[in-house]
Amino acid sequence: MVRATILALAGASTLLSTASFAADLPPPLPAPIYRAPIVEAGGWYLRGDVGIGVQNYKSFDFVQTAGGPWPTTWRIDQKDIKDTYIFGGGIGYQWNNWLRFDFTGEYRADVKFKAIGTYFNGTDRAADVYDGDHSAVVVLANLYLDLGTWWCITPFVGVGAGGAYHKTAALSDLGINTNGLGASAWGVTANDHTQWNFAWALHAGASYTVTPSFKVEVAYRYLNMGNVNTSEVLCGASGCGTGGGPRAYYTLTNFDSHDFRIGVRWLLQQEPAPVFPLIRKG
Repeated sequence: MVRATILALAGASTLLSTASFAADLPPPLPAPIYRAPIVEAGGWYLRGDVGIGVQNYKSFDFVQTAGGPWPTTWRIDQKDIKDTYIFGGGIGYQWNNWLRFDFTGEYRADVKFKAIGTYFNGTDRAADVYDGDHSAVVVLANLYLDLGTWWCITPFVGVGAGGAYHKTAALSDLGINTNGLGASAWGVTANDHTQWNFAWALHAGASYTVTPSFKVEVAYRYLNMGNVNTSEVLCGASGCGTGGGPRAYYTLTNFDSHDFRIGVRWLLQQEPAPVFPLIRKG
């Protein structure tokens, strides 16, 4: 009987000691909860853009096609082309948070270009004043790298390549001779000139997420559209159009543009983020 009492007391003491030790331990940690990463929805989208193109060409070169010798003192003293308006659209695909691509087409409005060429006529410099119109349609395949999103703003960079369909029209050449030895001449092109050129672009800008499926974009683009030719200029003075006078077509060399655009993108069908099964222990 005494022995049983001693064993009972020892067991109770052990239980009290274990309970006291357990009370000193921190509570058990809850089971980890898996949360899927936040992924911006992807999929096909439509886009529309408007903007202004600050256009330029490096030189106004000539290729003589007929007539007598071209003046050796010939030079281009002035050249200019007006800024153009841009209207475009396209379709693209948002691959993931940082990569997307699209195909775009745009119309670049008809604007004036001018050039003034002069040469020494024996006593003074005679001049030719050129005046024409230029417009273009540009199609590009573009690839963009989105650089992360902060406060709904996503900066990006990109590249593009494709073609530019140029049209030059209504080119005229007013020749002014000041030495009295020759008649001034008026030349025009017989028709418009159109051509396709390779075009390439560099993009930089930022988009603002209005809703998960609608974004507004502000962007800069450098666009290079190659060399743009005109039709042959036929002089109106005697000997120019049919005989000894020089005839030529002209090239707007290295035609490029600094474009500033505002655009919108509409996601056509939102693709949901992948869903992972919940894993429980035990």
